Amino acid sequence: MPVPETIAQPGSGVETDTGPGQPQAVTEVLRPHAEHAFAGELAALAAADDRPRPARWRLSPWAVATYLLGGTLPDGTVITPKYVGPRRIVEVAVTTLATDRALLLLGVPGTAKTWVSEHLAAAVSGDSTLLVQGTAGTPEEAVRYGWNYARLLAHGPSRDALVPSPVMRAMSQGMTARVEELTRIPTDVQDTLITILSEKTLPVPELGQEVQAVPGFNLIATANDRDRGVNELSSALRRRFNTVVLPLPATPEAEVDIVARRVEQLGRSLELPAVPDGVDEIRRVVTVFRELRDGVTTDGRTRVKSPSGTLSTAEAISVVTGGLALAAHFGDGVLRPSDIAAGVLGAVVRDPAADRVVWQEYLETVVRERDGWKDFYRACREVGV
Repeated sequence: MPVPETIAQPGSGVETDTGPGQPQAVTEVLRPHAEHAFAGELAALAAADDRPRPARWRLSPWAVATYLLGGTLPDGTVITPKYVGPRRIVEVAVTTLATDRALLLLGVPGTAKTWVSEHLAAAVSGDSTLLVQGTAGTPEEAVRYGWNYARLLAHGPSRDALVPSPVMRAMSQGMTARVEELTRIPTDVQDTLITILSEKTLPVPELGQEVQAVPGFNLIATANDRDRGVNELSSALRRRFNTVVLPLPATPEAEVDIVARRVEQLGRSLELPAVPDGVDEIRRVVTVFRELRDGVTTDGRTRVKSPSGTLSTAEAISVVTGGLALAAHFGDGVLRPSDIAAGVLGAVVRDPAADRVVWQEYLETVVRERDGWKDFYRACREVGV
């Protein structure tokens, strides 16, 4: 029996499963793919886009950059920002994809590498799902191809028995493939990409054949060099990529804006209180994370020790989202210091021995003495130091 095909309703967060002779069954999804969640914006951009498009691109490079950075179209359609950061970084990333070089998004954890990768693929190819998730156990088959062993045993090696990887599918269809956490993949598996990226071909020696990439194919990889379990890229593989480094937000205001926007998106899907009700606490979380990350208070007067964790923007989003859930289900719906204290503690204290000392020292020397932070100080003391 054929597997039902999933059809997303643009921008709705709702998908319908349909199959031959089957009635439609509507199913809400917790996190629709970018091309579904922002289908309205992508369609509006495509309609207004009169600039040259590379082969098989859904949008021109200008429209792709506008989709990521936001803007207002001539017909009044507002394109919401997907990435808040230097415009030049996005322009270089998009331009790279329009050439024959692959794109490597590099940065510390929490700098929106995966988020940018997904939205780039959605805007360029209309499909962000051709994805290889890198882990320490990612096999070579995930990058190249595998086999349907029932067919292989019954009929021997054939194209019908071959199971293409997302990368192989992207090559044959002229689309954008994604490899997440490239440096978590074992080095010998990483290097299977060298021939794909340099020769734009994927040999299938079992069949005496090869799959050649058609125009429109490219690959976006993400990586960081801060987490444990990182495998360095070989120089041969690194040369096949144009590397774009995604920085942490340059200013507190930019980081507050990023956290507020993302929490608002998550909050709508979880039916949580509106972000404006908690903007003061968002600013507080961002301040704490930036000071501990930078090793100095915002006024530059007090040096503080940094914990072992990264305290990224992504972690700030998680802390605030968790706090909003507490406020919604166990409070009055307004985000307060008591709602974020436990989340901040959990994000900072990753090493129970060393980080707890760092947090306690910061709490007593900085938080306790800061005007307007008494409630936050008491809340942090109540959840433990």
